[in-house]
Amino acid sequence: MKYFLSSALFAALVLGGSSGARAQTVVTLIAPGGARAPITQLIPGFEKKSGMKVNATFGTGGGTKKQVIEGDAFDVPVVQPPLDVVVASGNVVAGSETPLATVAVGVAVKKGAPKPDISTPEAVKMMLLSASSISYPDGKGGAAAGVSFDATLKKLGIYDQMQPKIKLAAGGAGSMSMTAKGEVEIGLTFMSEMDDPGIDIVGPLPKEISTPTALVGYVSTKAKDPSAAKALLDYLASPEAAPVYISLRMVPGR
Repeated sequence: MKYFLSSALFAALVLGGSSGARAQTVVTLIAPGGARAPITQLIPGFEKKSGMKVNATFGTGGGTKKQVIEGDAFDVPVVQPPLDVVVASGNVVAGSETPLATVAVGVAVKKGAPKPDISTPEAVKMMLLSASSISYPDGKGGAAAGVSFDATLKKLGIYDQMQPKIKLAAGGAGSMSMTAKGEVEIGLTFMSEMDDPGIDIVGPLPKEISTPTALVGYVSTKAKDPSAAKALLDYLASPEAAPVYISLRMVPGR
């Protein structure tokens, strides 16, 4: 009987202890849409390796940055340049700045359609002027790809000239959907967002007229567990993560 009681007590203690051990650390992350694909693919590997859980929220580049600057409580914010306003907000640990990857704005056409020449700035200009219609994410809505491409049009000197041909989308997926359906001739967004099966990817815009956008992570000053936040950031920037970025037509940050 004594043996039975002691065994029962032991089992109860073990089960009680394992119940506490099962309480996972949850790391919250916020990132722009251009980072959705790689981060979504990388989260399961981090969770398996660390035993932690990740809750990720994705929005526009501008919207994400605004949330960070205004002090919304996330353990790991991923933002796009300019970064000085993010650091100045006091809501991120400046020394934790971690480059994850860069992603270029690219060109897509409906599947099977002829691929235009985009090898030089002049070729891109000719393509845009000859196109019947184009779509890209709405920069005024905070989409970083849209902000970037608006700057490209201005750099090419055809921003006003192109306005009648433009059908703005709520995000990269929207512009790719319009392209796949033949609603526009040319679709543009971040290369990492070009996953619609109804498109063919032409390639990235030349760097002379379109600087690739960086994705940079920080540990938030509001992080519940800064060491857990740093562990997630380190994983997202690790050699293990690099093939995922490359597979999504991005350039790893390290």
